Amino acid sequence: MSIQFRASVAAVAAFSTVSTASVPTGTSVETLIPLIVSSHGQPAQIGWSPHLAALIGILALALLGGVLAARNRFDERDTLVTESEPRSEEFLTDRERVQQLVRENGGRMKQSRIVDSVDWSKAKVSRLLAELEEEGRVTKLRLGRENLVCLPGHEPTASQSPEKPKSE
Repeated sequence: MSIQFRASVAAVAAFSTVSTASVPTGTSVETLIPLIVSSHGQPAQIGWSPHLAALIGILALALLGGVLAARNRFDERDTLVTESEPRSEEFLTDRERVQQLVRENGGRMKQSRIVDSVDWSKAKVSRLLAELEEEGRVTKLRLGRENLVCLPGHEPTASQSPEKPKSE
């Protein structure tokens, strides 16, 4: 009997009551089929039920889902490290965006550069800066024909009023 046939006979015998020792050498498949019968007189079956197949399918899907979820979490961490600023810009109000822009430029910025940095009209930027100045969030200083926008504490020293001496 060939090695491949003997291996398949051993596999079939593992799932039935027939042992490989009881299979004579030179036995053909046709003569082997009647031997593969369980003790109850019915053909041997592996024992796969629909419930077992469904359970294995559910476990496979759960495993695959877990692997994909883990991969997405690692991908999100990588993108957050490389792309920290653009995502936060999406959720800023116009006022916050102007303040952040000035903060990123050292706390001082000319109004014309703010207009160039955003896609808003000069009027909108001027209105936003006026509102921020009323709230005390920025200071606008006139420099010739331009305005210098400063965050509190970042104003040039020449623009600040001199401190009054303390009386004793």
